Amino acid sequence: MPREPRRERVVRMSVEQPLWHALTAYRVLTTLYALALYAFAYHHYDHPLGAGAYLLVLTVWTAVTVRKVSSAERCTMRFLVADLTIAVVGILLTPVVDTHDRIADGAPTLPSIWTAGAVLGFAIKGGWRWAAWTSAVVAVANIAERREFAQDSIHSVVLVWVASVAIGYVVEVARASERTLARALQIEAATRERERLARDIHDSVLQVLAMVQRRGAAIGGEAAELGRMAGEQEIALRTLVAGGLVGARRPMDDAHAAYGGHEALEKSRTAAAGVSAMVPATVAAPAASAAGGPDDAPCDLRALLAPYAGSRVTFSEPGAPVLLTAAAAAELAAAVGAALDNVRVHAGAEARAWILVEDEADAVTVTVRDDGPGIPEGRLADAEREGRLGVALSIRGRLRDLGGSAEWFSAPGQGTEVELRVPRGGKV
Repeated sequence: MPREPRRERVVRMSVEQPLWHALTAYRVLTTLYALALYAFAYHHYDHPLGAGAYLLVLTVWTAVTVRKVSSAERCTMRFLVADLTIAVVGILLTPVVDTHDRIADGAPTLPSIWTAGAVLGFAIKGGWRWAAWTSAVVAVANIAERREFAQDSIHSVVLVWVASVAIGYVVEVARASERTLARALQIEAATRERERLARDIHDSVLQVLAMVQRRGAAIGGEAAELGRMAGEQEIALRTLVAGGLVGARRPMDDAHAAYGGHEALEKSRTAAAGVSAMVPATVAAPAASAAGGPDDAPCDLRALLAPYAGSRVTFSEPGAPVLLTAAAAAELAAAVGAALDNVRVHAGAEARAWILVEDEADAVTVTVRDDGPGIPEGRLADAEREGRLGVALSIRGRLRDLGGSAEWFSAPGQGTEVELRVPRGGKV
């Protein structure tokens, strides 16, 4: 049965969303505060019923528009303008319903600190510039209400202006950070996918091209020409995998120049069939064909590594099954295959290799050791810079994706040991 695609839960993050929740609570609490101030000073108003009518409108408006300030999508600019208008009307209505003495003594306006909520809405929605402009509008309204530059009035205006501008600036920085984070996550996802494809290419196409090049040169004739083109394609493909640019010149153009048109293509196909028939299957094949079940189904790693055993490869395994998820077992087996490929290529066809599987409580460790000449110091880093990514991608990249590690221990003339370690529960 075909495997169902794995469903991933997408978590959307928003740094500013808590600010909208806080603004919602602020509007409700400051409405209650304005009602408490009105009730406390009811008998001191010139027109208490007029003040009560405005506060009734303010209360209903706040209750009806609670959901409007719960998110940036619901909080439109038209709503914010209406919200600010109600606040300014309340400030300018204060001298009409309140006494001059109370206003001169610094009595609060009808909306009181509810006004700051309207300004903060602009700050969260539009940033610090909108916050500065709306704070200026509120400042003009407060000065008109007092009809003088009173110290307490200026103090309140400056406090609202500084707070709203600061919050607006913080929101802008948070949005920029979210965009940067989203871009970084996209780049990371693209890089991981590129590395996965590069591993597959290294385990198949690049090795076959290298084999075709060597066998073609040994056979000679048309096969030698095919080997030369395969070598050029290998270099171009390695450059592309490593992240470089492939030149515009195509090796097939040389074939067309030498043989002409479709005749060259047919000769290339004929030679390819003859040479590829002599290319042995890579040792990575068992791992590629074994992961047929669900990714999280248990799989015995020993079954995937056993086909690697041969006259020059000794396989040592525990007596009990070594269970990993199918995806993790397949990737680990592919990494072992890549390590054995390196033994065959760099230590020679006569080199011997040993595979040791250790099943521990928290991890599975596979050690691949050979009796070759060893790896000179710095050679792995040089190979990665040259675009030869067998170690970087086919081995180390696979283990990194599993949450594990790959370590090399080598000394000239004393062989090489590769230790591959995968934690329990590791999955791609």
